[in-house]
Amino acid sequence: MSRKTVAAIRLLVLDVDGVLTDGRLYFGPRGEALKLFHVRDGLGIKQMAAAGIEVAVISGRKSKMVDLRCRELGVKHVYQGVEHKMPEFERLCARLKIKPSACACIGDDVPDVPLMSEVALAFAVADAHPEARRAAHLVTKLPGGHGAVREVCDYLLAHSGLAHSGLAHSGLAHDARAGHQRKARAR
Repeated sequence: MSRKTVAAIRLLVLDVDGVLTDGRLYFGPRGEALKLFHVRDGLGIKQMAAAGIEVAVISGRKSKMVDLRCRELGVKHVYQGVEHKMPEFERLCARLKIKPSACACIGDDVPDVPLMSEVALAFAVADAHPEARRAAHLVTKLPGGHGAVREVCDYLLAHSGLAHSGLAHSGLAHDARAGHQRKARAR
């Protein structure tokens, strides 16, 4: 992906189940009882905001835990219970005055594919459905709920030139260099 494309990103849209979580649903006698979030994903989201990149959540399910986690991370754009994500995404872009060509997203399943097809840079988590993987420009090394969001945040910050020193060491950002380093040592 070109540095120019990455540098133009002003909005990162996240799915929840399978992206911010591992996709498993924990139910108790009163309904959904638990969602597990990875702390490193949270730091990546905060770093995006600090770099001036908006973060939004668009999810097909509704969960009070998502509201709490997003509030804790300072994510202002949270849309839950959204069956078709494209209309909500288009409204959000209009409100923020951001074009899809300045947007990235992370998805994991078929409902994410239309959005993934519309943005400038689409990521799929490592354990995504094959259709989501095909729609993605890049696939993370980590599965959803296990630091994949942080991997994407680090990649975007490193390749846009917005990374602070010591930041942005994702597997996505260093794949090519790691291969060159291995070849150099073998010589």
